[in-house]
Amino acid sequence: MTIDRIVMAFAGTVVLVSVLLSVYVSPNWLWLTAFVGANLLQASFTGFCPLAMALKKIGVQPGKAFA
Repeated sequence: MTIDRIVMAFAGTVVLVSVLLSVYVSPNWLWLTAFVGANLLQASFTGFCPLAMALKKIGVQPGKAFA
């Protein structure tokens, strides 16, 4: 699995979990969804992604987006 796929899977998982938490616990969990969306948006413009940097340091194979 490449860095790109791990980042997308992680972001998708966090979004789904935060939506479920907002339904069953508190609507304030939607702030986490907004944060993930904003981070994905800024990463698409800047290429800066802390998770991608951490995965690269531990030796995960880079994909095309986070080379």
